[in-house]
Amino acid sequence: MMNEEEEDVFDEIEAVIVDENENGDAEPTALDAASAGSTIEENYSVDGILTVPIEVVVSVGKAQPLIRDFLGMTRDSLLVLDSKIDDPVEVRVAGRTIARGELQEMPEQEGVLAVRLTEIVARGDNQ
Repeated sequence: MMNEEEEDVFDEIEAVIVDENENGDAEPTALDAASAGSTIEENYSVDGILTVPIEVVVSVGKAQPLIRDFLGMTRDSLLVLDSKIDDPVEVRVAGRTIARGELQEMPEQEGVLAVRLTEIVARGDNQ
């Protein structure tokens, strides 16, 4: 039997792999066809899913240059962002903000960046 946290993981994964058509009805995916009606839980162990790598994107800021300025950029051009060096960064997975944090250099690894998480974003709060 799965605990509540494991069930949430399965709900999130199922939401990503099941596409919806224009009417909001779930359309079967290749996974559905391969599993012949069985559930994700029946086909995959929690341990198996938890070992799948995900891409985490850290957003430090945005820029909105004019197209002519952007096209005129060359090596060593500066693209000015809307944030300052000490502003919080957004941690995003699958296009959704899941946390915020601050950039810092890894101790004993000069030049290697890391993000210290300062806030975990609630499910309903992310976009």
